[in-house]
Amino acid sequence: MQHDIAISLDRVTKRYGQTVAMRAVSFQIERGEMFGVIGPDGAGKTTTIRVMCGLLKADQGAVRVLGRDPVRDHRAITRAVGYFSQRFSLYGDLSIEENIAFFAEIHGVRDFADRRNRLLEMTQLAPFRSRLADRLSGGMKQKLALACTLVHEPDVILLDEPTTGVDPVSRREFWKLLSEFRAQGMTIVMTTPYLDEAERCSRVALLHEGSLLAIDRPARLRSLYRGNVIEVVAEPHRRVPGALEHAAGVHVQMFGERAHVRVDESGRDAIEWIRRELERAGLRVHAARPIPPTLEDVFIERISTAEDAGGGRAAPTSETQS
Repeated sequence: MQHDIAISLDRVTKRYGQTVAMRAVSFQIERGEMFGVIGPDGAGKTTTIRVMCGLLKADQGAVRVLGRDPVRDHRAITRAVGYFSQRFSLYGDLSIEENIAFFAEIHGVRDFADRRNRLLEMTQLAPFRSRLADRLSGGMKQKLALACTLVHEPDVILLDEPTTGVDPVSRREFWKLLSEFRAQGMTIVMTTPYLDEAERCSRVALLHEGSLLAIDRPARLRSLYRGNVIEVVAEPHRRVPGALEHAAGVHVQMFGERAHVRVDESGRDAIEWIRRELERAGLRVHAARPIPPTLEDVFIERISTAEDAGGGRAAPTSETQS
């Protein structure tokens, strides 16, 4: 294996009975990379993370983490990898610093006081080090869980939706911490349902129903977007999809009261058509303008293409897979 590859999946398949959670998934993650695994619920994101850290054994294919099999060499992987699950368990009757000490001892770290102090300073938890975990806010709990994950100084951290359920300010602070750790050379792999977060990753893998749809840099994926996106503000906004999606090649995604309308036509022709169709349906159009596609637009377009090709099993189309 190349020395600069931290994680490698080669045609990995994982089943739960008749359900295929991962279907011949292949990609590589470089050392020092911040890599995002994104997709809707049921896409296979959590299974992928658990296969990487050796909690699940793949039914087919090969998995290597830092050159090792994460199941066969699980003890060595545990020392080198930190895992932050969706249900990371803190001990509510222990203080912040006692929780970190507990996880340090689990990993066999004896001289952890300096590391704990640095983590408390970086996470801005030092003033609250004696506070019980049960008395922390959601954002503080997430930062404490991250500190517990990092106390044994892993080379790789695997994060399964680490910011789900926390407020926007805490999410921003959490991402600042991740950027600092990446600057230290750490490899970070994370799943997230927030595609604005995925934009911060160096590369992302798009999963849908266990299949890999694409893998590339977010900017590259946006540049490969087929068609045009028109942002539409009209009222009543709930009627926009029904007024437009009767036409072939038109897909509407609602973002609050704004609609992103994907069309194959040029921007100017599309805007004229959209206005005409909405007004014909009795809607009042306040604004319609072309916008650059977001990663969410790209993901929806890839899912639609895969489903049209046969149930979400299309091969990934990115040109720069590792």
